[in-house]
Amino acid sequence: MGFHMLDLIPVLLIALAIIGPKALQSMSRNLGKGIGQAKEVKDQVISELPVEEINKVARQIPMSPQQAIQKILTPSEKEPETKEK
Repeated sequence: MGFHMLDLIPVLLIALAIIGPKALQSMSRNLGKGIGQAKEVKDQVISELPVEEINKVARQIPMSPQQAIQKILTPSEKEPETKEK
């Protein structure tokens, strides 16, 4: 059960009959512009993400139950504590 491109044809024909060709063209153009802007925003957000920090955190996440158990049972390396003066 999925959506196929052939399913889009009757929907477009019904929309064309109800709305009309000029309004449908205008709506399609606006939809295309909106999708383009959404892609630009997505690319901008992705370029601003701290990828190196995310990768460091992702490496610490266990990928299997065995790794999770091993991580729980082995003592973690702690950062050396600084002495307060």
